[in-house]
Amino acid sequence: MGMSVPKSCFGYPLSIFFIVVNEFCERFSYYGMRALLILYFQRFLGWNDNLGTAIYHTFVALCYLTPILGALIADSWLGKFKTIVSLSIVYTIGQVVIAVSSINDLTDFNHDGTPDNISVHVALSMIGLVLIALGTGGIKPCVSAFGGDQFEEGQEKQRNRFFSIFYLAINAGSLLSTIITPMLRVQVCGIHSKQACYPLAFGVPAALMAVSLIVFVIGSGMYKKVQPQGNIMSKVARCIGFAIKNRISHRSKKFPKREHWLDWASEKYDERLISQIKMVTRVMFLYIPLPMFWALFDQQGSRWTLQATTMSGKIGIIEIQPDQMQTVNAILIVIMVPIVDAVVYPLIAKCGLNFTSLKKMTVGMFLASMAFVAAAIVQVEIDKTLPVFPKGNEVQIKVLNIGNNSMTVSFPGTTVTFDQMSQTNGFLTFNVDNLSINISSTGSPVTPVTHNFESGHRHTLLVWAPSNYQVVKDGLNQKPEKGRNGIRFVNAFGESFNVTMDGEVYNNVSGHNASEYLFFSSGVKSFTINSPEISQQCEKQFKTSYLEFGSAFTYVISRKSDGCPEPKIFEDISPNTVSMALQIPQYFLLTCGEVVFSVTGLEFSYSQAPSNMKSVLQAGWLLTVAVGNIIVLIVAGAGQFSEQWAEYVLFAALLLVVCIIFAIMARFYTYVNPAEIEAQFDEDDKEDDLEKSNPYAKLDSVSQTQM
Repeated sequence: MGMSVPKSCFGYPLSIFFIVVNEFCERFSYYGMRALLILYFQRFLGWNDNLGTAIYHTFVALCYLTPILGALIADSWLGKFKTIVSLSIVYTIGQVVIAVSSINDLTDFNHDGTPDNISVHVALSMIGLVLIALGTGGIKPCVSAFGGDQFEEGQEKQRNRFFSIFYLAINAGSLLSTIITPMLRVQVCGIHSKQACYPLAFGVPAALMAVSLIVFVIGSGMYKKVQPQGNIMSKVARCIGFAIKNRISHRSKKFPKREHWLDWASEKYDERLISQIKMVTRVMFLYIPLPMFWALFDQQGSRWTLQATTMSGKIGIIEIQPDQMQTVNAILIVIMVPIVDAVVYPLIAKCGLNFTSLKKMTVGMFLASMAFVAAAIVQVEIDKTLPVFPKGNEVQIKVLNIGNNSMTVSFPGTTVTFDQMSQTNGFLTFNVDNLSINISSTGSPVTPVTHNFESGHRHTLLVWAPSNYQVVKDGLNQKPEKGRNGIRFVNAFGESFNVTMDGEVYNNVSGHNASEYLFFSSGVKSFTINSPEISQQCEKQFKTSYLEFGSAFTYVISRKSDGCPEPKIFEDISPNTVSMALQIPQYFLLTCGEVVFSVTGLEFSYSQAPSNMKSVLQAGWLLTVAVGNIIVLIVAGAGQFSEQWAEYVLFAALLLVVCIIFAIMARFYTYVNPAEIEAQFDEDDKEDDLEKSNPYAKLDSVSQTQM
């Protein structure tokens, strides 16, 4: 057995296994690092939400734009193998640089646990991110195309299966890393001061990237390597430019029409190149509507996670946090790809339906559109349970009587009496312009409340004696974010005190006043009240009620008869009631859509591309993802819908329209077999060469037929 026959295993080239393992490690490394970025920006570099999110999205978009660069290098200069190796080295360096940038001891000369020179860390992490974007983007189109190259003619079935396995590896890598990396972050490490271990959490992806590179190089002897064919892209650009120029200069009626606009280049460029460019442009034309799918797909990380924060994470006995819902997608992919490949497609084929690539992609778009309809239905259910917050020039007020006598408070149109330690049921809504409030109590004069109420906000009116009141602006005009619970303390004790709760500190809560809200995740928290006034015998440690998701409470600390503190709980915002399990149908629909759309798209892009432009078309496919990302940024930035469900319906409708347009475009697409067409050109070239070497052969045959 010579070197010419590739080693095989289960009918697949053995080299494929190296490529799949390489992809698994690379994706693990990439998603592991990405899962940390936002937290790293906020907690280590100390950036605010908006800056962090902007840099994060820019980085993601960059990762999908650099594939063009990688594809050009591979198809016209280095070839896929060398491109993957050299860019993986760049990538690994990038991962190492970002891991180094997160070592606080790098600039922490006074050993206080915070870096003294934060700009060094920022600069390093930005350099790291640029290198990573170059690496991950650059090798993306090459790895999938290089895998496709390993198959011989007539192995289409195995090649399609390979793209499915490849996609499976991508999602298995991302799934494991989103579970494992956060666990690493929680570890503590440091030379002089212990803190969250970012170097370890960034270091593991870096190590895996190195492993991925080594695995890939080990397989080197087995790969089938296609040689790059000169600077193909500039040729393509020149050819298209010439065709357009030529077409414009031959506008008038006296020139005969040509079948295809690219045929206008035939004076200067050879048939083979023109037919190859036709293949590419026809596929690129089909790609125009595709970014809309990705625009919807990419919202599961942003919009759908936000939707989960207004839901309850209690599913049976387990509890999940809102940002863990994203893993549902990866888990479902790992389950669905094999099922669709081994069960669904064969069943459809048995029914005698010809389920072509483009039909699959159309179905995928339809399913994603339905997923957003499902999301809108869930949103409507959630909206029924959400509290009403003040809009425009409304204010909402709630009264909390923290004194020992009963009080009567009169508002425009209503009067309410409060016993000691009681509050209004919910908030009362008033117009800020005609708001007059009076407090009275038996046997004492009426006290008007003079306070400049801020419109669009909730306020709490604390009363404790006929002429003593305090107005507090709540500062919560939406559900607490990330599904957490807001808690504030009101001091009805007298002297100011501090409260420590689950590591957070409320400093100096003064008498007859309220603290700001601080936020906590679900569970029972214990808190301690500290004040020099509280005697030693008193119980100072208390426990909260069981906190669920998205609620807010006020804890009033009053003084018992023995002078010890005692907490009383009042609910400000009730916890979320709609279960996160209701999101599963929309994730299921979107994942089914992704399986039939994305895997097929990779495979279609490969099978319809001429041999010297395989990476370029893979990059074109990835470009649709980048454009989708950009659409989301534009739409999210341009208009806030007053109703979230309306935005979901709009997206669903847009994708449905695009889906119909795509279906019509697909009807007119004829599938090609690039290898056959190229083989045909090779035949013709051979015949031409024969003629050149023996001009009489042709004459001979002609004269014989004439006789």
